[in-house]
Amino acid sequence: MSWTPFDRVYRGLNARQTEDKHSNALRFGILGAANSAGWTLINPAKLHPEVIVQAISARDRKRAQEFAKKHGIPEVKNSYQEILDDPNINCVLVPLPNALHFEWAIRAIRAGKHVLLEKPSVSNAAEAEILFNLPELDQPNAPVILEAFHYRFHPIWALFQSLVNPADVVHVDTFSMIPWWMVTKDHIHFNYNLAGGTMMGMGTYNFAALRLIFGAEPEECLSCETQAYTDGIHHDCDYTFKTKFRFPGGGIGEAYSTLQGPTIWKPSWATVTHRQVVVPDKTLPTSQEKMVTREVTVNGWIHAIFWHRIDVKETFEIRSKEDGKVVKKWTESKSHKAYSFQEAGGEFANLPGKDTWMSFRYQLEEFVNRVKGRETRYWVSREDSILQMKMLDMAYEKSGLGIRPTSTYKAN
Repeated sequence: MSWTPFDRVYRGLNARQTEDKHSNALRFGILGAANSAGWTLINPAKLHPEVIVQAISARDRKRAQEFAKKHGIPEVKNSYQEILDDPNINCVLVPLPNALHFEWAIRAIRAGKHVLLEKPSVSNAAEAEILFNLPELDQPNAPVILEAFHYRFHPIWALFQSLVNPADVVHVDTFSMIPWWMVTKDHIHFNYNLAGGTMMGMGTYNFAALRLIFGAEPEECLSCETQAYTDGIHHDCDYTFKTKFRFPGGGIGEAYSTLQGPTIWKPSWATVTHRQVVVPDKTLPTSQEKMVTREVTVNGWIHAIFWHRIDVKETFEIRSKEDGKVVKKWTESKSHKAYSFQEAGGEFANLPGKDTWMSFRYQLEEFVNRVKGRETRYWVSREDSILQMKMLDMAYEKSGLGIRPTSTYKAN
């Protein structure tokens, strides 16, 4: 069913349980009463018959109790470790501050729990190498761990990537932002000891998008301009940045993001420019050839349920093979939307989903499939998460702010 934009967003943000839970449903515990847990797990869990949010713990028990009451979570535990020690809990969500991801993801894995881990997965690449190469993850029936890049599971991203040819990409520009009034200076995003900074926040979405679009890893961070705080615990925390990376073959990827943006929120976007290529056309005389330059822009890709659109602009030329003279030139434009895989059509048409599902619900679908041993079409691999942190380190080193501090927790 296709809803009006208002109905679709309302139903997406206010999910109501519509199916009975299966007897073998996965039971989740939440480590920390973070507001983001509502988006990442609690809301989508209501729509998944194989997921039950069973328990929560927080440093402040009163806060945990209030959170549990608000969201209908049946159990409040006294500590994070008590959740990990509970044999009735299969999975944990780790929505803690960045600096605590490393410790509690490792503790959860070693407790045999599957882990849905908020992005960025850890504070730096050194931590990522340790976490995602834990020997426990390579054992039979090993726990599943997923870095929660939710937008990568939404149909709009799948459709967008199908319109991009990584081998022909020469330039990518990405943008994301949060208005200044949504994130104050005292937010954990700007606490250096908690691995804060905009590149670790919204910016990590931009970086992941660049890697996916190019289908490769950056060879060098050419520049990284930042605006950052300099005082107290906020020191070296960027609140705005603009970076430029060189990818294999000379492609350039740029990223801009701010957590102190203008009052009015602007949707995220990524614009991909392809090199000019030959288009086979048997209707042309042998002395001529047809060329095309493609530009693809995806708008609103991070929170696609609110609004999104893919714009494809193709500039065609017919020219003489002998002297390169342009005989004819024109432009063709198309736009696409895909709130569900059915709407995306083509190869995606039979994949599960509804236009009222947020990207977090699509993500939870694949997480459950992986835990249950079923096929997953979209995933963020352990190696992918390591490479993502290497790109973040590369940018922070280039900026002069330095990579985020490593946890004092000893994994061995």
